[in-house]
Amino acid sequence: MDRREGEGALLINGCKLTTTDESGQVRYHNAFATALPLDDRRVPEVVAAGRSRWKIENENNSTLKTKSYHFDHNDGYGQQHLSSVLASFIILTFLIHTVLEWMDDQYQQFRRKLPSRQRLSDDIRTLTCYLCFQSWGALTTFMPQSFEPVPPQPETG
Repeated sequence: MDRREGEGALLINGCKLTTTDESGQVRYHNAFATALPLDDRRVPEVVAAGRSRWKIENENNSTLKTKSYHFDHNDGYGQQHLSSVLASFIILTFLIHTVLEWMDDQYQQFRRKLPSRQRLSDDIRTLTCYLCFQSWGALTTFMPQSFEPVPPQPETG
């Protein structure tokens, strides 16, 4: 699909992808635009790149909105830049959590034992509300001990 309208308009090329199930119901439909010339070899590359871009954006945005980061509630009540600062902190937190998932053995162990990042964040928030830890290492040493059930102590009286 080549389209050019108006003087000075940019030349773009595009393609559409529609996938259906066995009954003919549309499961996915999207269009992709590119400045690259399209031919039979390049169309699958453009579609694959476009789909992966949307997959990355949708997964990250969904995580930032729904997994205890509250990105969609970042209204900001400051006079000038508070909303941007809060958004930057949220993205930085997401980055730190992602790096911890890749690089920190202890964090990876927590993620295997707990069902979600949100649960881990809630547990850390609760622990640090009631207990003072000297360091991140002290917290991460304490937490695995709490995974094991503590038998109830018999009442003395």
